[in-house]
Amino acid sequence: MTGRMMVLMRPNEVKRLSRFAGGLWHDTYDGLLGKPQVEYMMQTVQSEEAIRRQIEEENYIYFFLLAAGARAGYCALKPEEDRLFLSKLYLAAKYRGRGLGQRALAEVAECARRLGLKSVYLTVNKGNERAIRAYERFGFVRTQSLVTDIGAGYVMDDYIYEYTLPVSGETGAEGISR
Repeated sequence: MTGRMMVLMRPNEVKRLSRFAGGLWHDTYDGLLGKPQVEYMMQTVQSEEAIRRQIEEENYIYFFLLAAGARAGYCALKPEEDRLFLSKLYLAAKYRGRGLGQRALAEVAECARRLGLKSVYLTVNKGNERAIRAYERFGFVRTQSLVTDIGAGYVMDDYIYEYTLPVSGETGAEGISR
């Protein structure tokens, strides 16, 4: 597989992304968090309105992830002062285990490098063992544990992981020479 797999989401695709995200989130989290919490989270962070607010007011950038031209998943990034926040990275079940997640992480790292940032960080649910293995395989390191109140009696029980970009001339876990 060659070529970019991350395609910038166009403004007229927000509604489509929100619907797409709903299926991915239920598949990922219903077993971990329960359907009521997932529904609440969809309304607060992945509804059409929430996505528009993130893009227009909070500097988020959304991408569709492609596999053979099909939408295989999506991700959301937020550039910060000296690092890139990987807010969301989700693949549809039929695309998992094919190396697409690792390719997406490589593109995220490349995006951070082009922006002149030093690292990429993310939060991941402590029970999401599949995602944790993928992040660690790429070279992310667990830096912190936190519990965040997200309202309505729900919390997110997460780890923070960070990937420090290799300095110029080094090759990172994702295979991109710097």
